[in-house]
Amino acid sequence: MNQLEIAKNIIALYERHGWKLRRVLLQPDLKPNVAQDDDVFTGAVLIDSEFDALWFARPSHGQREAWELRLISEQAYALFEAFEADEGEEEREDVRRELEHRMRDHALQSQT
Repeated sequence: MNQLEIAKNIIALYERHGWKLRRVLLQPDLKPNVAQDDDVFTGAVLIDSEFDALWFARPSHGQREAWELRLISEQAYALFEAFEADEGEEEREDVRRELEHRMRDHALQSQT
């Protein structure tokens, strides 16, 4: 199964559980495939990256917002964070960047 098919399956699974795709991190070699099948990541922000992953979000308990970063691979690997309603966007973005760094380290380590 190629990366685009894996991404479609992951998106379908997450959407069944109430998650919404918000951002897509893609390596340059996957972008041409996305251009041919533009309905895959509809509404999500595409971001250049050293690894392929999907950012999902949904409401959580106590007016919190849950975000999950899921690696696009057949082996399930994801990082999760729940944000308080009163957390500022700058703080949230710092945490999301930290999760992306952790995911990159995992993805690059898995390739060796």
